[in-house]
Amino acid sequence: MAKGQHVVPNNGHWSVKRAGASRASSTHETQAQAIQAATKIARNQQTEVYVHGRDGRIRERKDPPPRG
Repeated sequence: MAKGQHVVPNNGHWSVKRAGASRASSTHETQAQAIQAATKIARNQQTEVYVHGRDGRIRERKDPPPRG
């Protein structure tokens, strides 16, 4: 898994997982909610956000958002 925050499918929900972590940082009803949470974490850690599709494959990579 690439370094950063990953938005991954999880039993009908969407989870935010740090690269290499076995447990999710948070789980959300929608992918959009999970992306928002991952972006907030990524902003603080200056890491990227990787959005996975329902098949588990990375479909989008977002650069670290600016702090502010």
